[in-house]
Amino acid sequence: MILKTNRQTTKGWPYPIGASLKANGVNFSLFSKNSTAVELLLFNDPDDSEPNETIVLDNKQNRTEAYWHVFVPGLKAGQIYAYRIYGPFSPEHGYRFDSQKVLLDPYSKLVVTPRTYQRELATRPGNNVSSAMKSVVVDTSTYDWEEDRCPRHSFTQTIIYELHVKGFTKHPNSGMEEGKRGTYAGLIEKIPYLKDLGITAVELLPVFQFDNQDAPEGKKNYWGYSPVSFFAPHRAYSSRKDILGPLDEFRDMVKALHKADIEVILDVVYNHTAENGVEGPTLCLKGIENKAYYLLNADGSYGNYSGCGNTINANHSIARRMILDSLRFWVSEMHVDGFRFDLASVLSRDEFGNPQQNPPILWDIQSDPILAGSKLIAEAWDAAGLYQVGNFIGDKWKEWNGKFRDDVRSFLRGDEGSISNFASRILASPDLYGHKNQPADTSINFITCHDGFTLNDLVSYNVKHNWANGQDNRDGTNNSLSYNFGEEGPSTDPAVEQKREQQIKNFLAVTLLSYGTPMILMGDEIRRTQQGNNNAYCQDNEISWFDWDLLKKNASLHRFVRVLNGFRLNTNLSEADDALPLMEFLQTKRQIDWNGIRLGQPDWSPTSHSLAGTVRSAKKESVLFLACNAYTEDMEFEIPDSHDFNKKNWFRIIDTSLPSPEDIVLLENAEIVEGDSYLVKARSVVLLIAPSSAWFTDFYSKI
Repeated sequence: MILKTNRQTTKGWPYPIGASLKANGVNFSLFSKNSTAVELLLFNDPDDSEPNETIVLDNKQNRTEAYWHVFVPGLKAGQIYAYRIYGPFSPEHGYRFDSQKVLLDPYSKLVVTPRTYQRELATRPGNNVSSAMKSVVVDTSTYDWEEDRCPRHSFTQTIIYELHVKGFTKHPNSGMEEGKRGTYAGLIEKIPYLKDLGITAVELLPVFQFDNQDAPEGKKNYWGYSPVSFFAPHRAYSSRKDILGPLDEFRDMVKALHKADIEVILDVVYNHTAENGVEGPTLCLKGIENKAYYLLNADGSYGNYSGCGNTINANHSIARRMILDSLRFWVSEMHVDGFRFDLASVLSRDEFGNPQQNPPILWDIQSDPILAGSKLIAEAWDAAGLYQVGNFIGDKWKEWNGKFRDDVRSFLRGDEGSISNFASRILASPDLYGHKNQPADTSINFITCHDGFTLNDLVSYNVKHNWANGQDNRDGTNNSLSYNFGEEGPSTDPAVEQKREQQIKNFLAVTLLSYGTPMILMGDEIRRTQQGNNNAYCQDNEISWFDWDLLKKNASLHRFVRVLNGFRLNTNLSEADDALPLMEFLQTKRQIDWNGIRLGQPDWSPTSHSLAGTVRSAKKESVLFLACNAYTEDMEFEIPDSHDFNKKNWFRIIDTSLPSPEDIVLLENAEIVEGDSYLVKARSVVLLIAPSSAWFTDFYSKI
């Protein structure tokens, strides 16, 4: 039954799109080109079984070309609303209008989910009004930012920490009251931990409102790669229960992180939505203008380049505008500092799914003035085999370097034929980025991320153990390049545990000492484990959460990472050369001499498992000697003359084979290396430094 309203409305305006608060009411505007009728539904409560008002938009008065619009006086921020849209249901022609489904506004800045929400009811015929998500009118103009300023760290001065908002503080041992655990407010309380660790940017797994029921039966979608809105912060991550609370709590978090000089990067999912494929629910875009928003095959089925059932038609003018408007909103109204684009290669595909040489949406993002200064990071591949690492468009984009992950894993595991690629990864991958004159900071270097093993599990499991996901262990990659050191899973053997922790330190040292921009996965600094699960997307439990008890148990590793981060940020490894092309940087700013166990004799053969390099900067403030031994036996490496300084000024800063606190030391505690060689133990990394007189003393006063 439609409860028509007696409220007097006016025609309204097609711009801006979405719900816009005015002095005496709200203007609603919606793109829906092929619909025949639109109803605006107003609710008093998310759990209402029916709207308390239904405003029927007139096809002539309330429509301008493809835009439906109406101005409703008397409405205020906090008003709950949704749409019903009428039109042809002809899937073979791309039309999926269903007037029985209650639809979200694609531009809504907040979403409410009723207690009775059922994703299943949006997948089959019938009215789902009482169980549907709904949109909320907001006012973003009243928040007090207190002169908030984005830190604007250069990439060379950036250490990224990939973090799940809920998982970071949800564990009962997080030390905070239950109502704040797993929330934006909870993250605020842990900022001192992040600051002490030495990271400069958090990369938050998806915080757009998502459907946590988009998961196998009995599971929850934990990661959040299932968006229902590109504008609304996820409500379940807010500790506040008032209807407008999540918007302010998210901004409180951003403001607090900025005060701590930490940037906020969002992991954004513009490649697909929670509506999935043909059998998926009708929640928003599918029922508003299916043909405009999704890539469709000739038979009306969904192109699937995301692996999740559907793909956004990102280079269609309407979808393209929505993505840009979303990014602008998060920068201008929410003050975020940048974005990591999930499966970014999807955004380069045209309406037929073919890769484009100059995809409009990617150039729009790169050149948009509102986004100027924002960090743009591409996951430069998709689920259909389009791999663009080293070949992503433009010169502003940085890339998750999947080859860094794989090649460093291979070398440190002891794989043959990995030495040359390993050397290239240390140097920010000139084989990938040198040919396009890309900057030296283009490569985002990482060993682990949310997708795959944690660093602890990478050295503890030879195979995945995803049985808890309920998919018979078929999900997740089978090629983790891991090594368990002789025992699968947790071990009580001190020798095995010593080797595992040493290998973890090797991975971290290589990541933080390499050129490019390093990224660390949440909890790797304390050996967080997922019990061998390398695809924990549906594990919203202690398998995925940060276990704060590990901070005490693995305090020595935490210290190693903290000192290593400080070293990274205060040495010439992070010298500001953002705009300098990588090859010019390597040729003019750094002198690098490769060595093997003999000076000037690097072994590039397929059976080589060792490499050393001497690095001198143009400013001559120090000389670094890095030796990596991935072999199963100790090796004696010759030490070069430091040239600029007396050879007796070589100090050992890092030796991952040594127990804490000798594994990494401050210069004031460093031992002078005697003799012409250094014994690099099996499976270890060593860093020696020949510093100039006052420079390193100043450096260590900073950390």
